[in-house]
Amino acid sequence: MSTIYRALTIAGTDPTGGAGIQADLKTFQELEVYGMSVITSLVAQNTTGVRAIHHVPLEFIDQQFQAVVDDIYPSAIKTGMIALPEMMELLQQQLHSHKNVPYVCDPVMMAKNGDPLLEKHVRAKLRETLVPLATIVTPNIAEAEDLIDMQIDDIDDMEKAAIRIVKELGAQSVVVKGGSLTGDAVDVFYSRETGLFKLDAPRTDTKHTHGTGCTFSAAICAQLAKGIRLLDAVQKAKAFTADAITWSLQIGNGYGPTNHWGHRLNGLPGKNVNQ
Repeated sequence: MSTIYRALTIAGTDPTGGAGIQADLKTFQELEVYGMSVITSLVAQNTTGVRAIHHVPLEFIDQQFQAVVDDIYPSAIKTGMIALPEMMELLQQQLHSHKNVPYVCDPVMMAKNGDPLLEKHVRAKLRETLVPLATIVTPNIAEAEDLIDMQIDDIDDMEKAAIRIVKELGAQSVVVKGGSLTGDAVDVFYSRETGLFKLDAPRTDTKHTHGTGCTFSAAICAQLAKGIRLLDAVQKAKAFTADAITWSLQIGNGYGPTNHWGHRLNGLPGKNVNQ
């Protein structure tokens, strides 16, 4: 029997399926990786916004994690939005005990427009606990600005921020996502081993980008679970996410979800599945 690669996501939910745990599991499945999950928060949200959040008790988060690692040990792990400092402290202990497993930290702290999703002291706790353990961190522009307290206006600033996140915060590598800037969608990758790389993709004119960050980080996690080297994993995840945005589903009354099977349509005519 061939090797079954396994990925674990630790995050909140999205009942409409575009982001969070649901988006992560869809991404794992599309990339032929067996997906598992630990739920930290139950989120009542849709494409128009968040309505309510119910946080899972710490003891039960710990029980979920132990149930996974005691039975089906993950080949890679990712975290999404971790809402409370005590959750971060718990996950710091858990991840430190499994340092042999590649860990993708999606620091879901700030919206694409720069609005904070977590309070300042919670964001500081994320910098102290989870970021230093990460194989790779995947901030958007606003999150990168918050992580190292600098303004980012262009690609040169993105490169400076990427280097600082690794050297000052202790992560092994980082990809700063440039989706909120103008022009092509350029991300900046940096690690101590490989240095700086730019990852380009044509920009698709669409508002349907809900869950893009979750999908991207989950795709990196899936590739790392397969044993793909880090830079290649990021490049493959970039292409997967670009296809998910290009092949828009055009559903929902707000900012609709990406299309997780878009990569299967790559090369065909058209920009959305409804054409």
